[in-house]
Amino acid sequence: MPKYYLEDFSTDWTAEYGPRRVTREEIISFAAQFDPQPMHLDEEAARHTMLGGLGASGWHTCCIMMKMIADGLLLDTASMGAPGIDEVKWLKPIRPGDSLTVRGSVTAVRASQSKPDRGFVTFLWEVFNDRGEKAMTLLCPQMVQRRRPGAAA
Repeated sequence: MPKYYLEDFSTDWTAEYGPRRVTREEIISFAAQFDPQPMHLDEEAARHTMLGGLGASGWHTCCIMMKMIADGLLLDTASMGAPGIDEVKWLKPIRPGDSLTVRGSVTAVRASQSKPDRGFVTFLWEVFNDRGEKAMTLLCPQMVQRRRPGAAA
């Protein structure tokens, strides 16, 4: 039974998850399978790229963030999935040994106009490295079931 429904979120909601350490081995393994670019695969080749050294794929960072927010929030939420991502920005490379923390905040909550059993919670997710640098942001509307379908929002 979910703990959190649409009615439990407001623009005052915030949360933080982590830290989670990222290893050199997982950066290379993810890249080999899903994003085989030199800056994600080979330390020497990566030194000659715009990253200036080995860095995790941005998609890898998205996957790490997703696991952290699923474990921290979504698996306890009456989540109905997401219609997409409004924006993702990769601001700093994730390096081997970095420990990541995810901070979430709600930017908007609204009931669905066409489906009374749900609404949308727009989350801003920010990923920070252990130096306090913001490495990634992701803005995403999440469909969330209502506790009392059709009740006033």
